[in-house]
Amino acid sequence: MNFLRRDFLKTAVIATIIFTLVGCAGQNTKNAKSSKPNIIYILADDLGYGDLGCYGQQRIQTPNLNRMAAEGIRFTKHYAGSTVCAPSRCALMTGLHTGHARIRGNKRVPLRPQDQTLAAYLKQAGYTTGLIGKWGLGESDSTGIPNRQGFDYFFGYLNQQAAHNYYPEYLWENETRIKLPNKVQYRRPDQPGGVSTNKEVYSHDLFVEKAFEFIEDNKSEPFFLYLALTIPHANNEAGKDGMEVPDLGIYKDKDWPEAQKAHAAMISRMDGDMGRIFKQLKDLGLDENTLVMFASDNGPHAEGGNNPAFNHSSGDLRGIKRDLYEGGIRVPFIACWPGTIKPGQTSDHISAFWDVLPTCTDLAGIETPQKIDGISFLPTLLQSSRQKQHASLYWEFHEQGGKQAVRMGRWKAVRLKVSKKSNAPVELYDLDNDPGEQKDIAAEHPDIVKKMITIMKEARTSNEAFKLFPSEE
Repeated sequence: MNFLRRDFLKTAVIATIIFTLVGCAGQNTKNAKSSKPNIIYILADDLGYGDLGCYGQQRIQTPNLNRMAAEGIRFTKHYAGSTVCAPSRCALMTGLHTGHARIRGNKRVPLRPQDQTLAAYLKQAGYTTGLIGKWGLGESDSTGIPNRQGFDYFFGYLNQQAAHNYYPEYLWENETRIKLPNKVQYRRPDQPGGVSTNKEVYSHDLFVEKAFEFIEDNKSEPFFLYLALTIPHANNEAGKDGMEVPDLGIYKDKDWPEAQKAHAAMISRMDGDMGRIFKQLKDLGLDENTLVMFASDNGPHAEGGNNPAFNHSSGDLRGIKRDLYEGGIRVPFIACWPGTIKPGQTSDHISAFWDVLPTCTDLAGIETPQKIDGISFLPTLLQSSRQKQHASLYWEFHEQGGKQAVRMGRWKAVRLKVSKKSNAPVELYDLDNDPGEQKDIAAEHPDIVKKMITIMKEARTSNEAFKLFPSEE
């Protein structure tokens, strides 16, 4: 009896040790996964370089984004992927500038199966990936939908014209249409853009609630959330009443045009939601393991009754959305990561949307893809001296006759209405001394202009969907 009891106790002790070791191993595995930082990338739509208080805005109130900048790092020379929506987002997702990217304009061209996205890379690294908001890189029946491009979860608009309307009849959740109580009058039967007649559910508010749910549901494992908001884009189909917002908030009694009150109210509404997201991260104990980035997809718009000059939306930069001058492509960019990014920093590192992908793969601890245009700016976030620099940045834009731009250090070249022989005049600016691009000095620096023209020729590949030169037809 004692022998049996002794054997039983011995077996129990061994079992307990094994159970404990297995349990610890499991716990360590979970901790190893959790050691990868969560990544939240928040993208505003048509927010200008000068629309935030931390970038010089005097009248539109953005206390939460100002605090994000104070507690993190604010970039002063960060560039969007393009000067309009779809190509800018394509550059963000693929790490390719518009000379190499699949999508180079606002045509409805989907990403292909071979187009590897940031979400796909992070998914391979063990991240749960979510997109909430505006996509614009593939319609419902195409290879470009988010769930076929690396996203585990999607809620929002597929079509960028449909995204003009803040009170849509439906949104997509993964590959299912979710009907909403809004009633919409469409501009044309064959176009998804329209205006609601009852305005019951505001899509932006739904996006924020879905973001809360995604963060809560994935708090125990590494996640990547791409929150692609539509504020402060206009509903172009609503004409001068296109700045759609449920209320004017603190701007109600301002002696401003109604569209300017609404534009400001949209930005402040978004700013308030940023504060709520930061609070949720802190309440869940995730703030010190989450990198949050905030940017805009291009410069400010002059649509829906909005006048970008009224509140100095481009700051001191020249141009707006659809321009390749600085006001059309230089955007606010803020990153915050408590305990890792030193607070109160301002960086003049020259970076662009195609740098986000390699930065995130660096964070995830996976190999950075070779055939991309981006350079990781993680060393800048971590205050490392090992930051690599771009030799040049390149943009092309497939509207208004075709445009090209190059930034090479202090120099910026812009070519409007690209010609068959590539001999359209090239404007040249010294951004160190003339950030507002007021003085074209091309005639004074023919050697620099020659280098810029060479880059414009060599920085691009042919693309069957977007033909910049007539010779490509």
